[in-house]
Amino acid sequence: MEPTALITGASSGIGAATADRLAEHGFRVFGTSRHPDASAKARPHIHWIAMDVREDESVHKGVEQVLASCERLDALVCNAGFGIFGSVEEVSVEAAKQQFETNFFGTLRTLRAALPSMREAGRGRVVVVGSLSGRAPIPFQAHYSASKAALDALVLALHGEMHGLGVCVSLVEPGDIQTAFNDEMRWGDPNDSVYGQRIQRAEGVIRDSLPAAPGPERVARTIHRALTARRPRVRYACGPDSWLVPLGRRLLPDRLSQGLIRRHFRL
Repeated sequence: MEPTALITGASSGIGAATADRLAEHGFRVFGTSRHPDASAKARPHIHWIAMDVREDESVHKGVEQVLASCERLDALVCNAGFGIFGSVEEVSVEAAKQQFETNFFGTLRTLRAALPSMREAGRGRVVVVGSLSGRAPIPFQAHYSASKAALDALVLALHGEMHGLGVCVSLVEPGDIQTAFNDEMRWGDPNDSVYGQRIQRAEGVIRDSLPAAPGPERVARTIHRALTARRPRVRYACGPDSWLVPLGRRLLPDRLSQGLIRRHFRL
Protein backbone atom coordinates (compact mmCIF):
# COMPACT_ATOMS: atom_id res chain seq x y z
CA MET A 1 0.00 0.00 0.00
CA GLU A 2 1.33 3.43 -0.93
CA PRO A 3 2.29 5.61 2.05
CA THR A 4 0.07 8.59 2.82
CA ALA A 5 1.45 12.10 3.39
CA LEU A 6 -0.25 15.29 4.54
CA ILE A 7 1.47 18.59 3.72
CA THR A 8 0.29 21.96 5.02
CA GLY A 9 0.82 25.01 2.85
CA ALA A 10 1.19 22.83 -0.25
CA SER A 11 -0.07 25.29 -2.85
CA SER A 12 3.26 27.05 -3.46
CA GLY A 13 6.96 27.19 -2.67
CA ILE A 14 8.49 24.51 -0.49
CA GLY A 15 5.12 22.87 0.17
CA ALA A 16 4.35 22.54 -3.55
CA ALA A 17 7.80 21.19 -4.38
CA THR A 18 7.53 18.67 -1.54
CA ALA A 19 4.09 17.53 -2.65
CA ASP A 20 5.37 16.96 -6.18
CA ARG A 21 8.48 15.17 -4.94
CA LEU A 22 6.57 12.77 -2.70
CA ALA A 23 3.93 12.08 -5.36
CA GLU A 24 6.69 11.22 -7.84
CA HIS A 25 8.14 8.75 -5.33
CA GLY A 26 5.04 6.75 -4.60
CA PHE A 27 3.28 8.71 -1.84
CA ARG A 28 -0.41 9.43 -1.88
CA VAL A 29 -0.19 13.14 -1.13
CA PHE A 30 -2.84 15.28 0.53
CA GLY A 31 -2.06 18.99 0.30
CA THR A 32 -3.77 21.69 2.30
CA SER A 33 -4.76 25.09 1.00
CA ARG A 34 -7.18 27.79 2.01
CA HIS A 35 -8.31 27.80 -1.65
CA PRO A 36 -8.24 24.13 -2.70
CA ASP A 37 -10.28 24.58 -5.89
CA ALA A 38 -7.64 26.85 -7.41
CA SER A 39 -4.86 24.52 -6.29
CA ALA A 40 -6.62 21.47 -7.76
CA LYS A 41 -6.82 23.10 -11.17
CA ALA A 42 -3.12 23.85 -11.19
CA ARG A 43 -1.93 20.50 -9.76
CA PRO A 44 -4.58 17.77 -10.06
CA HIS A 45 -2.22 14.95 -9.08
CA ILE A 46 -2.46 16.09 -5.43
CA HIS A 47 -5.49 15.37 -3.24
CA TRP A 48 -6.50 18.82 -1.99
CA ILE A 49 -8.05 19.60 1.38
CA ALA A 50 -9.40 22.93 2.58
CA MET A 51 -7.55 23.87 5.74
CA ASP A 52 -6.72 27.07 7.58
CA VAL A 53 -4.07 26.27 10.19
CA ARG A 54 -5.20 29.29 12.21
CA GLU A 55 -8.51 27.59 13.08
CA ASP A 56 -8.85 24.52 15.31
CA GLU A 57 -11.98 23.18 13.63
CA SER A 58 -10.55 23.57 10.15
CA VAL A 59 -7.41 21.63 11.07
CA HIS A 60 -9.30 18.80 12.76
CA LYS A 61 -11.69 18.47 9.83
CA GLY A 62 -8.79 18.34 7.39
CA VAL A 63 -6.96 15.59 9.27
CA GLU A 64 -10.21 13.65 9.73
CA GLN A 65 -10.78 13.86 5.97
CA VAL A 66 -7.40 12.24 5.30
CA LEU A 67 -7.99 9.49 7.86
CA ALA A 68 -11.49 8.81 6.51
CA SER A 69 -10.02 8.37 3.04
CA CYS A 70 -6.95 6.33 3.94
CA GLU A 71 -7.51 5.13 7.51
CA ARG A 72 -3.90 6.01 8.30
CA LEU A 73 -1.36 8.80 8.06
CA ASP A 74 2.23 7.80 7.45
CA ALA A 75 3.86 11.20 7.04
CA LEU A 76 3.09 14.74 8.11
CA VAL A 77 4.91 17.83 6.82
CA CYS A 78 4.13 21.06 8.71
CA ASN A 79 5.12 23.75 6.27
CA ALA A 80 2.49 26.53 6.35
CA GLY A 81 3.94 29.91 7.27
CA PHE A 82 4.61 33.51 6.26
CA GLY A 83 6.90 36.37 7.24
CA ILE A 84 6.63 39.95 8.43
CA PHE A 85 9.38 42.56 8.19
CA GLY A 86 9.99 45.48 10.49
CA SER A 87 11.62 46.54 13.73
CA VAL A 88 10.83 45.10 17.13
CA GLU A 89 9.89 48.60 18.24
CA GLU A 90 7.44 49.29 15.43
CA VAL A 91 5.76 46.03 14.38
CA SER A 92 2.49 45.88 16.29
CA VAL A 93 1.81 43.25 18.90
CA GLU A 94 -1.24 42.24 16.86
CA ALA A 95 0.94 41.60 13.80
CA ALA A 96 3.38 39.60 15.92
CA LYS A 97 0.48 37.51 17.23
CA GLN A 98 -0.65 36.83 13.65
CA GLN A 99 2.88 35.70 12.83
CA PHE A 100 2.86 33.17 15.65
CA GLU A 101 -0.75 32.18 14.99
CA THR A 102 0.24 30.72 11.63
CA ASN A 103 3.89 29.73 12.00
CA PHE A 104 3.87 28.31 15.53
CA PHE A 105 0.30 27.67 16.63
CA GLY A 106 -0.67 26.50 13.14
CA THR A 107 2.01 23.84 13.40
CA LEU A 108 0.94 23.00 16.94
CA ARG A 109 -2.70 22.58 15.88
CA THR A 110 -1.72 20.27 13.04
CA LEU A 111 0.48 18.17 15.30
CA ARG A 112 -2.24 17.84 17.92
CA ALA A 113 -4.73 16.69 15.28
CA ALA A 114 -2.42 14.24 13.49
CA LEU A 115 -0.30 12.70 16.26
CA PRO A 116 -2.99 10.54 17.93
CA SER A 117 -3.48 8.33 14.87
CA MET A 118 0.28 7.96 14.39
CA ARG A 119 0.90 7.19 18.04
CA GLU A 120 -1.91 4.64 18.17
CA ALA A 121 -0.59 2.96 15.01
CA GLY A 122 2.92 2.91 16.47
CA ARG A 123 4.52 4.39 13.38
CA GLY A 124 4.84 7.59 11.40
CA ARG A 125 7.16 10.39 10.32
CA VAL A 126 6.79 14.08 11.10
CA VAL A 127 8.78 16.89 9.49
CA VAL A 128 8.43 20.48 10.68
CA VAL A 129 9.82 23.13 8.34
CA GLY A 130 11.74 25.63 10.42
CA SER A 131 14.45 28.03 9.28
CA LEU A 132 18.11 28.75 9.91
CA SER A 133 16.85 32.13 11.11
CA GLY A 134 15.67 30.29 14.22
CA ARG A 135 19.33 29.86 15.11
CA ALA A 136 20.70 33.04 13.50
CA PRO A 137 17.89 35.61 13.88
CA ILE A 138 17.57 38.17 11.10
CA PRO A 139 17.51 41.90 11.94
CA PHE A 140 14.09 43.38 11.17
CA GLN A 141 12.67 39.88 10.94
CA ALA A 142 12.70 39.26 14.68
CA HIS A 143 9.13 38.00 14.82
CA TYR A 144 9.58 35.49 11.99
CA SER A 145 12.90 34.36 13.48
CA ALA A 146 11.32 33.99 16.91
CA SER A 147 8.49 31.86 15.50
CA LYS A 148 11.05 29.54 13.91
CA ALA A 149 13.11 29.40 17.11
CA ALA A 150 9.93 28.37 18.91
CA LEU A 151 9.45 25.55 16.38
CA ASP A 152 13.01 24.42 17.08
CA ALA A 153 12.18 24.00 20.78
CA LEU A 154 8.84 22.39 19.99
CA VAL A 155 10.38 19.77 17.71
CA LEU A 156 13.18 18.88 20.13
CA ALA A 157 10.71 18.44 22.97
CA LEU A 158 8.30 16.44 20.80
CA HIS A 159 11.14 14.23 19.62
CA GLY A 160 11.76 13.27 23.22
CA GLU A 161 8.08 12.66 23.89
CA MET A 162 7.74 10.39 20.84
CA HIS A 163 10.88 8.36 21.57
CA GLY A 164 10.08 4.66 21.67
CA LEU A 165 6.54 5.14 20.32
CA GLY A 166 7.38 4.58 16.66
CA VAL A 167 6.91 8.20 15.55
CA CYS A 168 10.05 9.96 14.28
CA VAL A 169 10.14 13.76 14.39
CA SER A 170 12.58 15.94 12.42
CA LEU A 171 13.18 19.65 11.90
CA VAL A 172 14.22 20.84 8.43
CA GLU A 173 15.92 24.25 8.46
CA PRO A 174 16.24 25.95 5.05
CA GLY A 175 18.53 28.89 4.45
CA ASP A 176 17.91 31.26 1.54
CA ILE A 177 15.54 29.58 -0.92
CA GLN A 178 14.15 31.13 -4.09
CA THR A 179 10.37 30.98 -3.74
CA ALA A 180 7.46 33.40 -3.78
CA PHE A 181 7.81 33.70 0.02
CA ASN A 182 9.37 37.16 -0.10
CA ASP A 183 6.75 38.33 -2.61
CA GLU A 184 4.16 37.57 0.06
CA MET A 185 6.22 39.07 2.89
CA ARG A 186 4.56 41.89 4.82
CA TRP A 187 7.39 44.32 4.17
CA GLY A 188 5.84 47.56 5.37
CA ASP A 189 7.04 50.97 4.22
CA PRO A 190 10.59 51.93 5.33
CA ASN A 191 9.71 55.59 4.79
CA ASP A 192 7.31 55.34 7.73
CA SER A 193 10.01 53.96 10.05
CA VAL A 194 12.56 55.70 12.23
CA TYR A 195 14.90 52.91 11.09
CA GLY A 196 14.28 53.77 7.42
CA GLN A 197 17.77 53.58 5.92
CA ARG A 198 18.78 50.60 8.05
CA ILE A 199 15.61 48.75 7.06
CA GLN A 200 16.22 49.54 3.39
CA ARG A 201 19.76 48.15 3.56
CA ALA A 202 18.65 44.94 5.28
CA GLU A 203 15.73 44.53 2.90
CA GLY A 204 18.04 45.06 -0.06
CA VAL A 205 20.34 42.27 1.10
CA ILE A 206 17.41 39.88 1.44
CA ARG A 207 15.95 40.75 -1.97
CA ASP A 208 19.35 40.62 -3.71
CA SER A 209 20.14 37.19 -2.30
CA LEU A 210 17.10 35.50 -3.86
CA PRO A 211 18.23 35.27 -7.51
CA ALA A 212 21.32 33.29 -6.48
CA ALA A 213 19.47 31.03 -4.03
CA PRO A 214 18.50 27.45 -4.90
CA GLY A 215 14.89 26.58 -5.63
CA PRO A 216 12.47 24.83 -3.26
CA GLU A 217 13.26 21.46 -4.83
CA ARG A 218 16.40 21.30 -2.70
CA VAL A 219 14.33 21.52 0.47
CA ALA A 220 11.85 19.00 -0.94
CA ARG A 221 14.67 16.49 -1.43
CA THR A 222 15.74 16.99 2.18
CA ILE A 223 12.19 16.51 3.46
CA HIS A 224 11.84 13.35 1.38
CA ARG A 225 15.08 12.04 2.86
CA ALA A 226 13.86 12.75 6.39
CA LEU A 227 10.62 10.90 5.69
CA THR A 228 12.28 7.82 4.22
CA ALA A 229 15.60 7.43 6.03
CA ARG A 230 15.97 4.29 8.10
CA ARG A 231 17.24 6.40 10.97
CA PRO A 232 16.12 9.99 10.36
CA ARG A 233 18.09 12.77 11.97
CA VAL A 234 16.50 15.18 14.41
CA ARG A 235 17.72 18.19 12.45
CA TYR A 236 18.41 18.78 8.75
CA ALA A 237 19.86 22.09 7.58
CA CYS A 238 19.72 22.75 3.84
CA GLY A 239 20.53 25.52 1.42
CA PRO A 240 23.60 27.69 0.84
CA ASP A 241 24.03 28.55 4.54
CA SER A 242 23.40 25.05 5.81
CA TRP A 243 26.94 24.46 7.05
CA LEU A 244 27.87 28.01 8.04
CA VAL A 245 25.09 28.95 10.47
CA PRO A 246 25.19 25.78 12.62
CA LEU A 247 28.99 25.88 12.72
CA GLY A 248 29.06 29.56 13.63
CA ARG A 249 26.47 29.19 16.39
CA ARG A 250 28.37 26.26 17.85
CA LEU A 251 31.88 27.68 17.73
CA LEU A 252 31.65 31.47 17.85
CA PRO A 253 30.81 33.64 20.86
CA ASP A 254 27.56 35.58 20.54
CA ARG A 255 29.35 38.91 20.21
CA LEU A 256 31.28 37.71 17.16
CA SER A 257 28.39 35.87 15.51
CA GLN A 258 26.14 38.91 15.99
CA GLY A 259 28.80 41.10 14.43
CA LEU A 260 28.93 38.85 11.37
CA ILE A 261 25.15 39.01 11.03
CA ARG A 262 25.20 42.81 11.25
CA ARG A 263 27.95 42.99 8.65
CA HIS A 264 26.01 40.67 6.31
CA PHE A 265 22.92 42.87 6.49
CA ARG A 266 24.98 46.09 6.19
CA LEU A 267 24.10 47.32 9.65
